[in-house]
Amino acid sequence: MNIILVGYRCTGKTAAGRSLAARLGVPFYDTDELIARREGRTVDEIVAAQGWPAFRELERAVIGDLAGTDGSVIALGGGAILDTRNVESLRGNGLFVWLCAAAHVIAERMESDPVSGAQRPSLIGKASTMEVNEILAEREPLYRRLADLAVDTTETGVEGVAEAICTGLGERFQQAERAGNGKEKK
Repeated sequence: MNIILVGYRCTGKTAAGRSLAARLGVPFYDTDELIARREGRTVDEIVAAQGWPAFRELERAVIGDLAGTDGSVIALGGGAILDTRNVESLRGNGLFVWLCAAAHVIAERMESDPVSGAQRPSLIGKASTMEVNEILAEREPLYRRLADLAVDTTETGVEGVAEAICTGLGERFQQAERAGNGKEKK
């Protein structure tokens, strides 16, 4: 079973994913990093040269490859869930963990993260706070429906997020086990 981290950019998917994978002793994959490595260009360079549709095609191919893995932590790009084929290919062998944060905190992180500016292109060409609010309004319902577990990263550091994921998934497995044994407590 894979643990698949979803959420908007700068919610901690890569950093928490690395920490979680290290804790669990399993491989970690970041789809944006894999795309950049395969293409020899940053996400920003790919989008500037070929546009978002071409990037989404590359993303779908990488996710298709990762769908065949087992026992991994996978951090998806924020928009990967917009393509239902990505979700379908991962759902059979994965639990989705939604990392969320307050919009103003995401905007602050984007502005202070040098990687965001250099490697993550604007999605709609607006100032970060406006963009975050608009995109979150569109994506939050999708993240919410997809999530097997949600972890708020607004005020939690990387190690705390990894711990919250471990705890939350552990509780889910215990509940499922009790329910499967007919011993669910009311």
